[in-house]
Amino acid sequence: MTLSTGKTGDYLKILKDEIHSAVFATVDRDGHPAARVIDIMLADENTLYFITAKGKEFYRQLTEQKYVAISGMTGGQGSLSKKAISIQGRVKELGPGLLDRVFEENPYMAEIYPDRESRMALTVFCITGGRGEYFDLSAKPIIRQGFLIGDWDREEEVGYFITSQCRGCRICYSRCPQKCITMERVPFEILGEHCIRCGNCLEVCPFGAVERR
Repeated sequence: MTLSTGKTGDYLKILKDEIHSAVFATVDRDGHPAARVIDIMLADENTLYFITAKGKEFYRQLTEQKYVAISGMTGGQGSLSKKAISIQGRVKELGPGLLDRVFEENPYMAEIYPDRESRMALTVFCITGGRGEYFDLSAKPIIRQGFLIGDWDREEEVGYFITSQCRGCRICYSRCPQKCITMERVPFEILGEHCIRCGNCLEVCPFGAVERR
């Protein structure tokens, strides 16, 4: 699946408005993963914004590593009605300049930080560049789309691919839970936008025709 910037703003809007509270992952001083739930405060066509206090360990990790991974899922009745978005990318501290807008668009924050004096420790971060993935379990077949954020220019192919070693035996199709393999011609083709990357095709192909990139 080749990443695209075509719908980045739509995906970021879902992350802000429909998900809002997402898991942010960094690495601590011992090299161990650290995660916490952070609210997405603002989003535009090509980036998103969040805040933290300068006294927090999260702030130290962001300023030292300048990188974060984000994952969130919409609510709903059961997993098959949900959408999920994940992002990996570089972060930049912007300072307090957007705080007024943050509190205007997220008025509940005034319950936590009621006045300007209490907000002095807060600072705004944004994603300057990264890659993301949109995963819609409510669609049949499921939909998986990649997208780029900001100045990220490292497009890459990810997922499973069928090479010229394919002999058209159809064993991969029989094991594919989403039946997202087209058999119109040999080599067959995996439709990455519907693939859940379970790896069944790679495991069962008797000719070693499936690769993971």
